[in-house]
Amino acid sequence: MSTGNKPPTPADADDGDGQDIAAPTHPHLQRHHAPGGRFERSMDTVRRDAEAAELRAQKLTYQQIADQLGIGTKGGAYRAVQRAKADVARPAVTKLIQTESDELDELYVMALEIIERNHVVVSHGHIVCDLDGEPLIDDGPRLQAINTALRIRNQYEELHGLKAEQKVNVSGSVTYEVIGVDPAALK
Repeated sequence: MSTGNKPPTPADADDGDGQDIAAPTHPHLQRHHAPGGRFERSMDTVRRDAEAAELRAQKLTYQQIADQLGIGTKGGAYRAVQRAKADVARPAVTKLIQTESDELDELYVMALEIIERNHVVVSHGHIVCDLDGEPLIDDGPRLQAINTALRIRNQYEELHGLKAEQKVNVSGSVTYEVIGVDPAALK
């Protein structure tokens, strides 16, 4: 009895002259792996995905696309079209991330300049001095600039996906007490 868990094995085909015919394979069905073992799309696969998107734009169904390109399933054709869409959007997203990153860099430099400056205490429009006549140092602007620099760094980390996933463990117990009911009567 077959459980259906094993893929079917095709019988060796014979074209009549005693020589076996190899099953046709598509170059984009061969999977390429990066050094870490992750699947890496080949240029053939990228081209096939683009062709799938073009066929979809011509109003072909996903099943027709799968049949025409030898993808295998209509789900595979759908994923090919989605990858092609992502390929189109990727350059624009990369440019947006770079633009925002540059803006954050400029803001960070401005915050560092404020941190490095000496700020004096001003009251009612006059510089406040100590008993020796030296201006008092105001740490408030420096502390605000440090806080701003930390927030900018936080935004930079989020923009570039550098933040690690955080998990929260919650433990404890809950006790329920029903008022007005005798526990002995429940037995």
